[in-house]
Amino acid sequence: MEFDTSTLMMIFFVIFLIISIWKIYAFLPNKQLVDDDTTKESQEELLKIILKVIKENEGNLTSTQLFEKVKNDENFDAKHFWRFNQNRLNQLLNYYHLENTKTKTIKDIYHDLKT
Repeated sequence: MEFDTSTLMMIFFVIFLIISIWKIYAFLPNKQLVDDDTTKESQEELLKIILKVIKENEGNLTSTQLFEKVKNDENFDAKHFWRFNQNRLNQLLNYYHLENTKTKTIKDIYHDLKT
């Protein structure tokens, strides 16, 4: 049984392609990390904490004050939400405003929660 050069090249190409795909698959993360705060559940939990803080302070907060109060809340897990910063707070507030179109400010969110 004799192989010509192109057949041998094709066999080696397929073999090395399979090995390469396996190596890439082996290094991809297969399970969720313990401190991953980008999941939908984590974002919903963080949004609940934000809404609770807004409700407790009757909406009389600036964005910076809200950020500090959320970080100091007893339900806020600093190890789990290690990426939480002012920008993330603004993104979650924008998400809430998009879901509830009648709100535009923190005070509006408080009135929306009250009803």
